Amino acid sequence: MGTFLGHFVPGLSLAFLGLWHLFNIIRSYCLKGPETFSAKFWFPFPKLKHLELFLILFFSFLSITLLTLDYPNFNFTSFKPDNLEHASMFFHLIIFACFALFCELTLCSDLFSGLIGVLSASVFAQELFLLHFHSTDHSGLEGHYHFLLQLIAFVSFSSALASASFPKSFSAALVLPISVMFQGCWFLNMGFMLWVPEYVPRGCVSNMTTSADNNRRSVVHSSAVACESPGAEARAKALANLQFSWMLSAILIITCALCLKFSGNVVLPKTRSSTEYERLCRQGSDRSATVMVEAPASSDQQ
Repeated sequence: MGTFLGHFVPGLSLAFLGLWHLFNIIRSYCLKGPETFSAKFWFPFPKLKHLELFLILFFSFLSITLLTLDYPNFNFTSFKPDNLEHASMFFHLIIFACFALFCELTLCSDLFSGLIGVLSASVFAQELFLLHFHSTDHSGLEGHYHFLLQLIAFVSFSSALASASFPKSFSAALVLPISVMFQGCWFLNMGFMLWVPEYVPRGCVSNMTTSADNNRRSVVHSSAVACESPGAEARAKALANLQFSWMLSAILIITCALCLKFSGNVVLPKTRSSTEYERLCRQGSDRSATVMVEAPASSDQQ
């Protein structure tokens, strides 16, 4: 995945997947109300019900195949540890999608909804584990981008585990798609900032480019981006922190906009005070009707 496409394609997929889940969770909560809401870890499409699960399976199998065969070299004899680590992440996605699809086809999704949530959490747990103990030494600016990615993966793992444990919690269910969408956007940002020379921060160079300076050959760095001075690296890391904050702000604005869009369909439970008020009103109306009936009866007796 150490290429622009290796970050762009998974990032775009995660961003759309997070947005799809965010839309459906907010709509489901507003339509069903807090009392009947329950967290879900995949959502059916209007006409092709299981399209999301099939797409996850297809994308995971394709990614494992390309990583195992070392695309684009297609070397059948050499297995790189970092490629196998990335393939292991997609293998957990296959386990999740296969079990969720099997439960749906056998009509036992409600029975094993908690296990489906645990399998969803295992995907992010595996991602966090392999990012933290990666065989590739991400140093410098690239290491900082991967550290911020680990923070997002930890939030995804925690929210998935919380949603599996407390399916009625709207907050836990909402944080999960936000973090997944955040992961996708951050992958896209990493692809541009680390693997496209035109977007590399000022004062840093991409190791994919070669340049000549006084007839000296450029040095190949272990990181995707090498900064010329500590000051340039500090400035590039500060820029990454700002991008992290601004990206999260944009996703939260989208979340608030979706909540406001479906706010008119919110089903709120009746509170105790309103119930008591309605009961008193009914009692008052019954008493007034009784008085009106008794009044004509007494006049007739006279």
